Amino acid sequence: MELDDRTAAKLAPAVGLPGNSHRLTETGSLSLEEHSTMLDNTADAVVVYDLEGRVVFWNRAAEQIYGWTRDEAIGRHLADDLYADPQKFRETSKITLELGEWAGDLRSLSKDRRELITETRWRVLREKDGRPKSVLGVKTDVTEKRKIEVQFIRAQRMASLGLLAGGIAHDLNNVLTPIMLSIDALKRIAQSHPEAADVIETIELSTRRGSDIVQQVLSFARGMEGQRIVIQPKYLLQEIEHIVRDTFAKDIRLHFSMPHDTWTILGDPTQIQQVLLNLCVNARDAMPNGGDLTLTASNCVVDEHYVAMNTQAKLGLYVVLQVSDSGTGIASDILDKIFEPFFTTKPVGKGTGLGLSSVQAIVKTHDGFIDVYTEPERGTTFKVYLPAQPSAGEVAEFAQEETTLPRGRGETILVVDDEPSIVLITRQTLESFGYRMITAQNGAEAVACYAQERENISVILTDLSMPVMDGRATIYAMLKINPQVKIIAMSGMDEPQSEIMAANAGIKHFMPKPYTAATLLKTVRRVIDG
Repeated sequence: MELDDRTAAKLAPAVGLPGNSHRLTETGSLSLEEHSTMLDNTADAVVVYDLEGRVVFWNRAAEQIYGWTRDEAIGRHLADDLYADPQKFRETSKITLELGEWAGDLRSLSKDRRELITETRWRVLREKDGRPKSVLGVKTDVTEKRKIEVQFIRAQRMASLGLLAGGIAHDLNNVLTPIMLSIDALKRIAQSHPEAADVIETIELSTRRGSDIVQQVLSFARGMEGQRIVIQPKYLLQEIEHIVRDTFAKDIRLHFSMPHDTWTILGDPTQIQQVLLNLCVNARDAMPNGGDLTLTASNCVVDEHYVAMNTQAKLGLYVVLQVSDSGTGIASDILDKIFEPFFTTKPVGKGTGLGLSSVQAIVKTHDGFIDVYTEPERGTTFKVYLPAQPSAGEVAEFAQEETTLPRGRGETILVVDDEPSIVLITRQTLESFGYRMITAQNGAEAVACYAQERENISVILTDLSMPVMDGRATIYAMLKINPQVKIIAMSGMDEPQSEIMAANAGIKHFMPKPYTAATLLKTVRRVIDG
């Protein structure tokens, strides 16, 4: 190891080990081997850089946290590989050399490019004459801790907003009540003045709009209790369909799909209708120049495979209510904020920011969950999952269909997706049912892999949205290599639009994400068998 005794002797006090408890050698200091053993047993990553930025010490914890072995790390400049923001690393290194030490959080990258957050302490190690010799870094992986802190702060903010919203709504109701009463009085007085009728009607509409907003605030603040009755979703969707056709602009084309065998759900029909209407209004606003609005309902079983792809989900039978648009989409930097109360991207006076927060509150109190899929300028899909209440006969029929899942016979499947969790669970499922799997993280890798393995690959599963080379370009490249190649397109976006997109690329088979093990195995078997 490229570490001299003098530097090694300074490592122990630098990382906070008690100096007076060490067994001393005849020279009055711990041996290099003893220092190395002690530092290898710490839970923190201990890294030493020379003044040129090369790694000269790398302990076992650093190997575990970052994935780089000691042999791979020693002697290398890892700034560009180890840090999400190499410039920030260089700035902190400069400050450390000027001040002698530095502490703070740094965004790091593991060898497999996972982003980590490390609580880092830098300290300059010096020669006897005081000249800087190297820089010691002690790093604690706090990635999960920081995520929990963010979630906790968000939960506190939500609770505070709920209390604030309840107080504001109560006061606003007191203000609006005499106005509403006064409108009725004005109508009676103005009967002999027809010209005043329009003014009074405008006041009434505005006041009722204010009252509706107050009710949304109160619903958010109090929670969504409501009644619970058995509902057939198709009737709710049919009502929403009439509202959309009668009130939305004609340049918004409505597509409606409702299977006759959709299961029932247990819930408050008014609240579920509010969920659908809020999502439709948002979809309309995302298409100022018109577009396609799709309303669908379908049955869904959430199995272990599905739960592994979506941590919000719980095992069980669900009815999925889907609202999709072909509008502007949602920017990735605000996607995690859209369900926060009072957050809105609409201009002042055009939105309260309570629509999606109310949607989420209603769905949660119905023991459901929401999936959102969006692409800039390609639209957004909201999928609302509500626990189903099928009859005993429907459950028996469904169970009979799911008991015998088709198995593979050693065929090789190429799965192309940039989401590691999806690739992992898909691999586990396919391999446990008799298939062999090859994976690629993007289209470029997939095309190179297929060019080499085309004789062995039976089917390709590819996502339509990926970095470097997206699914559409990948499909075209595969078809150019082999016009008879069997491809299944996958996407979390609106199914009709994605199916059309896949069909335009020459693909007949489409699988919406997330998908269950049954859907995956049946689709793969069907495509292989032709």
